[in-house]
Amino acid sequence: MLHSLRTLVQEVNSTHDLHVALDIIVQRVREIMQTDVCSIYLRTKKENYQLMATEGLMSESVGQVVLGFDEGLVGWVVARAEPINLENAAQHPRYQYFPVTGEEKYQGFLGAPIIHHREVLGVLVVQQSENRKFDESEEAFLVTVSAQLAGVIAHAEATGALGSIGSAPKQARFSGVSCSGGVALGEGVVVTPPADLSAVAQTVCDDPDSEIEFLLGCMRRAKTDIEHLAEQLKGRLSAQEQALFDVYLAILDDATIIKEVTDRIHTGESATWAWSQVILNHVAAFTHMDDAYLSERASDLRDLGRRVLGHLQQSAAKCRIYPDNTILVGEELTASILGEVPQGRLAGVVSVQGSSNSHVAILARAMGIPTIMGAVDLPYIKMDQRSIIVDGYRGLVITDPVEELVSQYQHIAEEEKQLVEGLEAITDLPCETLDNHRVALWVNTGLMADVMRSLERGAEGVGLYRTEVPFLLRDRFPSEEEQRKIYREQLKAFHPNPVTMRTLDIGGDKSLPYFPIEEANPFLGWRGIRVTLDHPEIFLSQIRAMLKASEGLDNLRIMLPMISSVSELESAQVLIYRAFHELLDENYAISLPPIGVMVEVPAAVYQARELAARVDFLSVGSNDLTQYLLAVDRNNGRVAGMYESLHPAVLRALKDIVEHSHSQGTPVSICGELAGDPGAAMLLVAMGYDVLSMNATNLPKVKAALRAITVEDAEELLAQVIEFPDAPSVNHSVDEFLKEAGVYKLLRTPAATEDIEIDQ
Repeated sequence: MLHSLRTLVQEVNSTHDLHVALDIIVQRVREIMQTDVCSIYLRTKKENYQLMATEGLMSESVGQVVLGFDEGLVGWVVARAEPINLENAAQHPRYQYFPVTGEEKYQGFLGAPIIHHREVLGVLVVQQSENRKFDESEEAFLVTVSAQLAGVIAHAEATGALGSIGSAPKQARFSGVSCSGGVALGEGVVVTPPADLSAVAQTVCDDPDSEIEFLLGCMRRAKTDIEHLAEQLKGRLSAQEQALFDVYLAILDDATIIKEVTDRIHTGESATWAWSQVILNHVAAFTHMDDAYLSERASDLRDLGRRVLGHLQQSAAKCRIYPDNTILVGEELTASILGEVPQGRLAGVVSVQGSSNSHVAILARAMGIPTIMGAVDLPYIKMDQRSIIVDGYRGLVITDPVEELVSQYQHIAEEEKQLVEGLEAITDLPCETLDNHRVALWVNTGLMADVMRSLERGAEGVGLYRTEVPFLLRDRFPSEEEQRKIYREQLKAFHPNPVTMRTLDIGGDKSLPYFPIEEANPFLGWRGIRVTLDHPEIFLSQIRAMLKASEGLDNLRIMLPMISSVSELESAQVLIYRAFHELLDENYAISLPPIGVMVEVPAAVYQARELAARVDFLSVGSNDLTQYLLAVDRNNGRVAGMYESLHPAVLRALKDIVEHSHSQGTPVSICGELAGDPGAAMLLVAMGYDVLSMNATNLPKVKAALRAITVEDAEELLAQVIEFPDAPSVNHSVDEFLKEAGVYKLLRTPAATEDIEIDQ
């Protein structure tokens, strides 16, 4: 059964059509379980469950039978969200008979819910004519099938909702991880990996004849490549191996494959899409053959398909058009792909894979581009030339939005534009509350592109300079001199204001291509200070570069990431002192800069007093601290909704850190995303944080919010919400406080679009 299950999942994965996938499922499950009937009921928009595919019931009943929530046996499975196994279904009080199905002759009933992200998408049912209660192994198998296929059906359902080429698309919504706030409305431009048959964008063509000529030209170029390769390897391969090239050439001349592709092009499909689909269909056919020799030919066909696809994509890329409001979409985008978009045309970014710390996310934030990563359910290959809305506040991608929704988001976008223009007036004003409490607002940076934006928005210093960015953007470790030049630019740009440089923070979801770290659980593994202490040559080179860069400026601060014990701190300090004295011996006129620790793991929270007694400052990394406290990976789209920055446990930890640090006379800052949330910033000021460091885009909003309140009012709010049992209650009270302060409408950054209702 395990082999059968794998084969079934492979078959379903190989199709991009929802109805074909459902037909495959009911056919195969019926065969494997040797039952009389197998059917699938799927949820519709109105929370009803409709018969979508069957093998055994009357075919005309498909699409005709609809059951409401908790209606009939299928509805009972939905309501209970667990399997129902009955020996005689007709005698059960919840049994509901539909004459169109012809199911009156079936007595045995077993239904298993298809659940994805806690939602019952449908019900998988098998039935038997005689009275029969399915045994435990059969019930377990059906549950296993449902669990395995839940994600597949969710993805296929979403794909089907978008329609096929030539049909009217429908609005659909997909969730991901917000990496850069704001909203963007535009047209999708899909960028796919080179020569990946399973990742070709579904595009159309206007001139089938020209498209076919383009296809045949690429096939001829691929044929020439193969002939040249065969000639080069002649004499080095056996006759059997040499014959493989003849097989490739024969396939390229196969009239059947050429006709299949050209027929699809005549319907309006592009050459790249038509070619990939035909090859994948043939590969799937070979793969499922029982004959070992024939099944192995699937890899030959796939290889040939990639060769032709490479030529198709290479030529098509040269002709790619970027509209004025480009929404860049891909499975795994890179910084270089963003760079290919002409200046001023990139409106938004959506990636199926990736995280908030990827190259793309860092660059997009620096550019102020709304960005969503980890949109795992998005059928991205169908997004080319589609109308798309990127909601960077809620981490949503809305495809083919209706006019009313477009109008609502356009209104939000216009409000954002007016807000930015309105806040320019307070750029040069101090961040001071109504009762004259001064708050230092610093910025987080990583690229030189951040510098000008930060200074324009009135930044008073840098609370976090991500030194790993220059490492990420190279194909090797940067030399000490290369680092010195980069750090010098940052220090000079913000002089005389302080610049806090975090030592190399790799590991977790930040991996260097030339220094890969592969671990089963990277967030609890070799990362941050753990890596650099194990490689003192890397750490010392970086510290020396920082100290050299600070000569004559003296505005450097050094911050150590991922500290979880006093011994780690002391080991790092020994290396810093060593580098400092070495440079003094080399006649550099430098001063020992302030040294601080990032508090981002629970251990550091409970040792904040001991750490504060040994350093010049503490700085809270609220992003990592929140995910470690809540055990929620913020880059995982499946649990991102559980990442609550204002969770009471997080607030209490943040308050404790300030109290412990101040008890030692040590200032404390916060440099996570929380500091850039105007509502959260009020709570942080009430706690006593000395510095708030944030993305430059959010700095004016935070300043405007803090200038509209008193510390006394913020302290009363904190005393109230810190005792609440859950994050929603905290968020509600903070929103009400913002309303009373008269700044809610303009400054509710994380909730800017929460009032917009989006139909799936």
